[in-house]
Amino acid sequence: MDWTVFTLISWTEAYFARHRIDSPRLTAEILLGFCLGIRRLDLYLQHDRPLEKQELARFKTLIQRRKNHEPVAYITGEKGFFESSFQVGPGVLIPRPDTETLVTTTLSVLDENPRNPQKILELGVGSGAIVISLAMAHPGHLFFAGDISLSALETARKNAAREKEIGTIHFFNGSWFSPLAPGPFFDVIVSNPPYIPSSDIFGLAPEIRDHEPITALDGGDDGLECIREIVTCAGDYLVPGGQLILEMGFDQKTAVSALAKTCPQFDQIHVIQDLAGQNRVAQCKKKID
Repeated sequence: MDWTVFTLISWTEAYFARHRIDSPRLTAEILLGFCLGIRRLDLYLQHDRPLEKQELARFKTLIQRRKNHEPVAYITGEKGFFESSFQVGPGVLIPRPDTETLVTTTLSVLDENPRNPQKILELGVGSGAIVISLAMAHPGHLFFAGDISLSALETARKNAAREKEIGTIHFFNGSWFSPLAPGPFFDVIVSNPPYIPSSDIFGLAPEIRDHEPITALDGGDDGLECIREIVTCAGDYLVPGGQLILEMGFDQKTAVSALAKTCPQFDQIHVIQDLAGQNRVAQCKKKID
């Protein structure tokens, strides 16, 4: 039997479906396109192309990795996010579509502020998808991005180096605000911190639980440990009128809003929904003295 592009897609789709792999046909297409170094569209333009022995062997390896619930983004080394694609790998959180709401909200805030250049801080940079997306849209501003993980910082630096039209990004290593001297310096602070309660980690999909960095997911007993630290400290680093823009769990609106209201430096608190209609982003504005 000749294993053509089309027969392989059909067989792999059925195989993934039997093993309860999400989006079996899409996954088959992505992996085969990656294996052959062609776009998904070109798979169907070359549907009757037979694969060579070494191509079949490589594709079989990719199938087994996905069957073992390794995320597709780790297998291909890339993940599309917002208007770009970013390198990812083990030790780096994979960007999610939900987080694009964090980017669009921050872009709206930057667009509304006439100050130029503005200074923007991202806490927990991960792959760099957030800060790089912002810096590509506003290359005239100054960006600062920190992470406790050296592996994540290295990935973020590599992703930033791939882009030509991008603002200046200063990367630093450390936990949240600890490497920074207090002072009202930033116009915007943005973060997608860990916010999943520790007791919920075990129930996550194996793609997440067994492969992605737990430190980027685990928000402590109530899921608010990192959010609490960021919200409590952010006002000391924001200029008057500056804003903290924070991703949160869909069920954390009440808790995060209550937490922000205990900080006297914030006088406006809004919650923005993602495209699925879930509460996703908290936007806290510092008082103007």
